[in-house]
Parts: sequence; structure tokens; C-alpha cells
Amino acid sequence: MANSIEQPREFDLVGNPVLIGGTGTGFEAMLHYRVSDGHDEVTGHFVVGGGTGEYAHFQLQVDAAGAAFHRDRLHVEIFEVSPKDGSEIRKVTVPVVYAPRIVEDYVGYREYTVKPGDTLSAIADTHYGDASLYTRIVRANPTRIDDPDVIFPGQVLRIPIGA
Repeated sequence: MANSIEQPREFDLVGNPVLIGGTGTGFEAMLHYRVSDGHDEVTGHFVVGGGTGEYAHFQLQVDAAGAAFHRDRLHVEIFEVSPKDGSEIRKVTVPVVYAPRIVEDYVGYREYTVKPGDTLSAIADTHYGDASLYTRIVRANPTRIDDPDVIFPGQVLRIPIGA
């Protein structure tokens, strides 16, 4: 069995705090975490299991409000620090989308199923009252929208919402 991150899943929209859940074990029951965009990061450690090879579930709330992230895409990582040389081992990485960079005071997202004749501008106008904010929808759906001019009926999009 390997360490795992079960929450968030790949390319989930995450808010602040970043919620991390999974299963793991580490040397002397210690695992480390990192939430990073490659420019800034939030790091820490936590205790999991009994320290002698037992796996246990963990749940973390990582406060990222003070981070100066430059990108929407973050990497959530958990890892063990090797007692031999201090290297990072048994690392698990999950890419996510940090929604507070997309909408202020992010609270969640709505799912919207594209209908015939829809455009991202029209969808943005309906949800935000401003058609030019369609880029929010593009940024929130990096694995679903390759070209903002090409969406199709039946496609399910995430519409990030702020307070």
C-alpha cells in the first residue's frame, strides 16, 4: 500500500483552506505537506499512524490565504522525509485549481450543462452579469475547455461563485 491523497481529486476546484484527506504512514508517524504553484508554497507536517508502519486516515485544513500564488494551478503534495538523507520519498502529488484566484471570496461552484446555442460569454452573462467574465469559466475548467470558442451541448462546466 502506498500513501494516497483521496481529497482533493485531480483538477478539483479548491478554496481556502485547502482541504486534504487521504491515507498514509511515515517514519516516526510523520508526513509532510506542500501546497505550491511553483512560485510560493505553504508547507507543514502532521502525525499519521503509529510510527511503526501502520497506515491511517488523515484530514488537513491548510490555510493558504497568506500565499502569493501566481497561478491558478497548484500542486498538493504529501511526502515522507527520508531518515537516511533528508530527501522526499513516497511523494504523492495532485494538481488542483485554486478558485480564490479566479473569483473573490470563493464559496463553491455551480455545474452548468451546455445547451445548443450557448456561448461562454452568454453563460458568464447569466451567472456573473458580465459577458467579459467568461475567462473565469475557462480558468475553472482546464481539462474541459481547450478553446473558449468551442463548447458543445451536454458538456458539464464548473461555474465558480464568490460571496
